[in-house]
Amino acid sequence: MPSKRLSVVVTRRLPEVVETRLTELFDVRLRSDDAPMTRGELIDAVREADVLIPTVSDVIDAGLIGQAGENLKLIANYGAGFDHIDVATARQRGILVSNTPGVVTEDTADMVLALILGVTRRIQEGMEVMQTGDWKGYAPTALLGTRLGGKRLGILGMGRIGQAVARRAAAFGMQIHYHNRRRLRGEIEDNLQATYWDSLDQMVARMDIISVNCPHTPSTYHLLNARRLKLLKPSAVIINTSRGEVLDENALTRMLKSGELGGAGLDVYEHGIKGNPELGGMSNVVMLPHMGSATQEGRVEMGEKVIINVKTFADGHRPPDQVVPAML
Repeated sequence: MPSKRLSVVVTRRLPEVVETRLTELFDVRLRSDDAPMTRGELIDAVREADVLIPTVSDVIDAGLIGQAGENLKLIANYGAGFDHIDVATARQRGILVSNTPGVVTEDTADMVLALILGVTRRIQEGMEVMQTGDWKGYAPTALLGTRLGGKRLGILGMGRIGQAVARRAAAFGMQIHYHNRRRLRGEIEDNLQATYWDSLDQMVARMDIISVNCPHTPSTYHLLNARRLKLLKPSAVIINTSRGEVLDENALTRMLKSGELGGAGLDVYEHGIKGNPELGGMSNVVMLPHMGSATQEGRVEMGEKVIINVKTFADGHRPPDQVVPAML
């Protein structure tokens, strides 16, 4: 007699090929539209499912996990970051958590360079001139930006994405510097031609561009706070494609308004989708709607990792991408 197929609830629309494969393998409930689930819908989902597949837009906190049914045994996150999931509470309830590491590395690193170029070469301003029909022709002093060659890039968080950013930036002739929880091995530093700074304060004070590539944890909340932002050069540019909570957005806004910083490129925001409204009107700020991992290839690969995690769990084994205590 065939074993019962796992009951799986997916909280958001996923690429069609991923949804099709999930349907083939499991008793799956897909999302009919692409709006985030309400709190009530999430409660219903954790009460009925064996496996929940959430995304970064879902808050899976202790209160929600506390209402989970006895059947819920796996939260297979669609995404690498898992700070929206209370992993400790899930572990106490005997619920495993998995994620999709490594998939978005190259795509996010590409977006970091796009934002660096967007801010330093004033691409957004140039587009607006063309789109409004205001271009009067070439002028030697119009829309002058700054070149990247020779500039110092300070990478905050030198994991997979930080290292991918370093490789790309080196191709533009930038000098690579980094601050990380742990120093990289010597051969990796040599390969990346990267200089390690034990003191974040000393590093940020000397950089032309800062790229935030570390996760959001209690220790990284407002790591770039008002005091630390004051250490940056007035011409410095900040790029954040990681987590909005790492950067004090209000302090950043004040400094940009007063001319104490050169610019910013943001793909994430401290308060979810609500970036500081004052940032939107600044010519030296490029704002994107969390597009760092938004490639067709990347989103399908994320789905494939989720499927492998769930299928491995269904076969009686621990998911290969289980979030373990060392990752917390």
